[in-house]
Amino acid sequence: MADTDSPAAGPSRRRPPLTTMLVVLMAVGTGLSVASNYYVQPLLPELADTFAVRSSTAGLLVTLSQVGYVAGLALVVPLGDLVERRRLLTVTTGLTGVGLALVAAAPGLAALFPAIVVVGVTSVAAQIFVPLAADLAPDAQRGTVVGTVMAGLLLGILLARTLAGLVAEVAGWRSVYVVAAASMLALAAACRRALPDVPPAAAASYGSLLASVLVLYREEPVLRRRAAYGAIGFAAFSALWTSVAFLLDDAYGYGEATVGLFGLLGAAGAGAAQFAGRVADAGWARVSTLGFFVVLAASWAVLAGAEGSLAALIVGIVLLDLAVQGAHISNQSEVYRLRPEARSRLTTAYMCVNFAGGVVGSAVSAAVYDAGGWGAVCAIGGAFSALALLLWLTEARWPLSRMRHGAGAEVAAGAAAGSDAG
Repeated sequence: MADTDSPAAGPSRRRPPLTTMLVVLMAVGTGLSVASNYYVQPLLPELADTFAVRSSTAGLLVTLSQVGYVAGLALVVPLGDLVERRRLLTVTTGLTGVGLALVAAAPGLAALFPAIVVVGVTSVAAQIFVPLAADLAPDAQRGTVVGTVMAGLLLGILLARTLAGLVAEVAGWRSVYVVAAASMLALAAACRRALPDVPPAAAASYGSLLASVLVLYREEPVLRRRAAYGAIGFAAFSALWTSVAFLLDDAYGYGEATVGLFGLLGAAGAGAAQFAGRVADAGWARVSTLGFFVVLAASWAVLAGAEGSLAALIVGIVLLDLAVQGAHISNQSEVYRLRPEARSRLTTAYMCVNFAGGVVGSAVSAAVYDAGGWGAVCAIGGAFSALALLLWLTEARWPLSRMRHGAGAEVAAGAAAGSDAG
């Protein structure tokens, strides 16, 4: 996989060789890091019982974790362009381990809420691994390598829910976070030992680096559009997974272990990541995005019957995870084509908006479930899907023949049409 000509770094720098074991480490590291934000989802009913609070209050744990994640995206991930990334990843993964240990030891919500925020802020290591993989990958394989690392991320999300449910059923919810803390501390040691030394791409001050993220938003219409796609998709994703544990508890009486097993249904999303990466490498990211949004809308139509049908719930979860994760990889593949020297900042720009959508989706879902039940959650999810399709239709004014050529063609087509794609 080695390719020594690095467009991100210029002709005077050489890219470290990208081995299979290194890709595996980055995929596992991404999965473990992002999993830190998802252990809580199947545990929400137990946490509500433990601390004697309503489901909407327990649901705030998901929202606060995502708020912390957005803060980490804005303030920590840009350091990947300024600080040597092996050191940055070692520190952030270690701090995530400490945050998880604080969650395990929290005596009440007053301690649990800030500990969850700490985990959210530091677990952005997942979004430092991804641009590192993009930088190390040969140009012709970048979408495939990013898709592989993102598949690790998706599997981390899936296994987080499943393992959290199983461990909590046997040993209680605090044990989940003890195991998670130990895993992240082991990952920190592996990062220090095995990651290559990759010099930073930027020499600017931290303040100017953060300001340059706003410049990227202003100058890159593709980034603005893809970030909006991501935000809508993640809002729908968060709406589902914030409320599904309550549905399974209320409608079916399932405990944490069974609720966690439902996370495995999202394995289709991991397969979609690989498929979307290959399609993006072939230049069809925009067309595939439409397909994923159509599947997203269909998933909520199926999920509307989930209160009385486990089959509808299972099919709906599979379809929704496939759609959201496939669209996400299409988005990232297009965004990473824009400015190779600023991939960490592009990640910040894209993922901040993405997770802002997730914050909205989880907060609205928890409140709506309390007020109107599962049907109200599905109505919100359907509205998110319709918004995604409407936004894509504003892009579809370009001929299909032009839609095959990726982000560069999108900018050119927008200029030729005399309009801004964002």
